[in-house]
Amino acid sequence: MSTTTLYRIERPAIDEIISLLRQQHYTVVGPALRGASIELAELRSTSDLPLGWTDEQTPARYRLVKLPVDSLFAHTVSPHSWKRYLFPPILKLFSARRTSEGFDLVNEGDGVAHPSIPNAADAAPHYALLGIRSCDLHALAVHDKVFGGGAYGDEYYRRARDRTWIIAANCTLAGGTCFCASMKTGPKASFGFDLALTEVITEQEHYFLVETGTDRGRTLLEGVNHRPAEGAEEAKGEELMQNAAHQMGRSLDTENIRQILYQSAEHPQWDIVAARCLTCGNCTLACPTCFCSTVEDVIDLGGTSAERVRKWDSCFTMDFSYIHGGSARTSVKARYRHWLTHKLASWIDQFGSSGCVGCGRCITWCPVGIDITEEYRVIRESYLTKAAASSTKEVIDGNP
Repeated sequence: MSTTTLYRIERPAIDEIISLLRQQHYTVVGPALRGASIELAELRSTSDLPLGWTDEQTPARYRLVKLPVDSLFAHTVSPHSWKRYLFPPILKLFSARRTSEGFDLVNEGDGVAHPSIPNAADAAPHYALLGIRSCDLHALAVHDKVFGGGAYGDEYYRRARDRTWIIAANCTLAGGTCFCASMKTGPKASFGFDLALTEVITEQEHYFLVETGTDRGRTLLEGVNHRPAEGAEEAKGEELMQNAAHQMGRSLDTENIRQILYQSAEHPQWDIVAARCLTCGNCTLACPTCFCSTVEDVIDLGGTSAERVRKWDSCFTMDFSYIHGGSARTSVKARYRHWLTHKLASWIDQFGSSGCVGCGRCITWCPVGIDITEEYRVIRESYLTKAAASSTKEVIDGNP
């Protein structure tokens, strides 16, 4: 049983929270029903949430399923990750206009010409992310390391991150491609939130357990009707999250994962997966931690204006590794191997954590259903088999 103080709020309080945030001029973003999927969009009230809908996710397959109750968060992760709000797919860094005396650089935040190079960070919006899952909180923590600090931090990201509210939703239902339990990134949010919600629905009641993570989260909670949760209510929430942990549709054994991948660069499984991979980049675009980008300078035909734009890129494209007149990774095999090895092994060397949070998006949205957990399982089993055979041979030869 958790020692954290939990509170109980009723379903209408979620509308009150949304209203309070909107009154403070935050754009509230959360899951919403859009066509045949649950996607991220602006929310004005709980009526915009996918009431009573869940999703079924398996490799290369996504389906919506109607539930008999009006749940708000009984689904798993959406096709798009939350990174698009802090690390936009397309960001205009600045533009320049020709004048009689040269060029004026224009800050995209206010549209005013400035004598020095402008900073697009001034245009960073104010977001409140509602319903973000624990796996995606861990992904945000990865981006905080990449963009948020050090000599090469990204000012736009830092400004947007500082302005953003985080209201997490603990998972009480696991999807067919989820494996956050293996990565120790869920299903319960443990850090990085202002408020964390656990939705509880029984035959008699529909309420939320709330944990506060920051002072401003506590202040926001004070604005809605709430009370301390009772022991039975806390136990119910813990039971739901434990059930979700046991319902994971996938698993990944991370023991010695760096060593295994580093020593398996020539494994035949890379050729097998390369025969299926389309190098479309869906996995990197859906992934909440992938952050590769490129910068383009665009000039109009008249030569009177120019702009610099940052766009998402993918290590699956041929041009991504283009240096000194050629691409370093010309084969599909080399590109897939680089992606998976970086995600699960060398990322740990760079940032001190795995580049995978177990959300399963890359499995669901791969058009040919390539499963990162299955690809690694084959490599791992082969590695362990060879290691066991080598150990046996040493003993037989008298060299234990």
